[in-house]
Amino acid sequence: MFKKILIANRGEIACRVAATARKLGIRTVAVYSEADANAKHVAVCDEAVLLGPAPAKESYLCGDKIIAIALATGAQAIHPGYGFLSENAEFAEACAEAGLVFIGPPAAAMRAMGSKSAAKSLMEKAGVPLVPGYHGDEQDAAFLQREADRIGYPVLLKASAGGGGKGMRVVENAEGFRDALASCKREAISSFGDDKVLAEKYLQRPRHIEIQVFADTHGNCLYLFERDCSVQRRHQKVLEEAPAPGMTAERRAAMGDAAVAAAKAVGYVGAGTVEFIANQDGSFYFMEMNTRLQVEHPVTEMITGLDLVEWQLRVAAGEPLPKKQDDLKIHGHALEARIYAENPDKGFLPSIGTLRHLDTPDAVQFELGGTPGQPAAVRVDSGVREGDAISPFYDPMIAKLIVWGADRKQALARMAQALSQYQIVGLAANVAFLKRLVESDAFANADLDTGLIERNGDTLFPPARSVPVAALALAAVALIEHEKTLARGTNAGDPWSQALGWRLNSRYARTLAFRDEGGKDYAPVFTYLPHGWDLSIKGLSVDVALLSRDGVHLSVRLGDASVHGTVRRDGDTFHVFTGGGHHVLHYADPLAHAGESEAEGGRLTAPMPGKVVAVLAAQGQEVKKGEPLVIMEAMKMEHTIAAPHDGTVDEILYAVGDQVTDGAPLLAFRAAA
Repeated sequence: MFKKILIANRGEIACRVAATARKLGIRTVAVYSEADANAKHVAVCDEAVLLGPAPAKESYLCGDKIIAIALATGAQAIHPGYGFLSENAEFAEACAEAGLVFIGPPAAAMRAMGSKSAAKSLMEKAGVPLVPGYHGDEQDAAFLQREADRIGYPVLLKASAGGGGKGMRVVENAEGFRDALASCKREAISSFGDDKVLAEKYLQRPRHIEIQVFADTHGNCLYLFERDCSVQRRHQKVLEEAPAPGMTAERRAAMGDAAVAAAKAVGYVGAGTVEFIANQDGSFYFMEMNTRLQVEHPVTEMITGLDLVEWQLRVAAGEPLPKKQDDLKIHGHALEARIYAENPDKGFLPSIGTLRHLDTPDAVQFELGGTPGQPAAVRVDSGVREGDAISPFYDPMIAKLIVWGADRKQALARMAQALSQYQIVGLAANVAFLKRLVESDAFANADLDTGLIERNGDTLFPPARSVPVAALALAAVALIEHEKTLARGTNAGDPWSQALGWRLNSRYARTLAFRDEGGKDYAPVFTYLPHGWDLSIKGLSVDVALLSRDGVHLSVRLGDASVHGTVRRDGDTFHVFTGGGHHVLHYADPLAHAGESEAEGGRLTAPMPGKVVAVLAAQGQEVKKGEPLVIMEAMKMEHTIAAPHDGTVDEILYAVGDQVTDGAPLLAFRAAA
């Protein structure tokens, strides 16, 4: 076994690999960019070496620098994690030439599976079923459109060198083909340096089921069952689970055998995932092979009790696979939710900022390699801590939340409970959306397909609701108690400075002004009483009293009920976590905001930091509501800024290639009269 390895990655997966290495007594070397100098993965490794500036192409994608650091620190092998250089055949070869072990498959296997078109040809020869499509080298736009017409719409365009849902477009008809192809190629060249695409029939209501395979250098190859990854947005996975609901033993064996055949066809070694697209009738087709460890590998670990990173290390060190196919059994059910810094209500736009407050559910350790089936198994795999920043340079993942249950019903209940305990302040996150998703009838009943989110939009994206009285009461009590604390600290001996609401021959009634995220205003009136307050809002009047306070954790009596919650204040914004919900209230302090004026209007602004990749409008052009004006790229994904209503473009403020900051005005826009 290795004595020291270098982890050529960052964030959650770097921390994950380091944890197993520590368990095995292997020392670890971290590499980091300037943006990651204080990152968690730097802290959990035994050594850390600076790679370069924040952009990945100047740091985490610099294979020569990584190899030099490995040699200088005495590392014997390099674990690439996922993303970055994990599927780069040239990097794997360079490692071997330098005398280092690449903890992954052979370069030849990566090349065979790295091109989706070449892989499909290879799979056809191996007898693995394929979706009808065009996987050749011809890339002329007119030719590709003729192929799409032949296949029949809807057609899926995919970057041949792609992965992670990037460089994919669904084309509904011939009229939209050219624009979709151009967009697909732009994203493909940006993400993978290769704009080659393939086209295939887009199946209606398909499921995305993948098989985890493992092979060693002794000729052994097996599969560790399946994962259902059907719940996606923008072709990127949101929830994953194992085993796949409704999977029969016969179908599992057929898919497992096909996956093993695919791996053997390319001389595979190590951990890999063969992805299939499956029809509701049980038929399935090869989609692609990911020649690395998957983001969602923990659900497989939870149902097998195995440590897949340990298997990677043992296989890379030349050991045979620890188990045979017949030794493997499925125990219970596991779910994984990807916690992202993004805003689901705004098209899942990525969010950046500092994690001012981060509170995760209580993790019950599920011993990898031990006996599965421990009750209340909850696992949080994360690469960030409270106080860390989510930057625009890398994937906006905050954590992976994984739960295990004796069956799917129990796993669903535990996931919903764990999500209700997840608290994030400082940036937008998808926790509330994930909770709605897990609790939705479609997911609970396993009515799964890749269009589940779009089909259930009314349930998953409900209209904004009024903030409950309990949350308003908690925010108000937190505000008033904070004022009391400040008064006691600054003028402890001055009775006139105490914020107690005392009045001579009267009671002090105070109106507080709050506004929620949807712009709705609330004006609760708090009347100070000897032992609490009277809360009046919308004709409701109820007594409120503070029962206990422990930092940000409050318990209040609201009429005859007791309400418990956490209130985190971020400037003038109150984040109230209560009853499994997260309510955001902006407090309008009349003194703090006196004299402020409204911001200049008439300018469309960037919803996040990024690069302008296309300007679709011209100065003086009249446009209609919804017409695309500018396309930005952030975190390797394209985002279209459209006209909010009919009007005229007065001025273009940025050109293609320009970097813009969050909130920067992109163009001056004048609404039609």
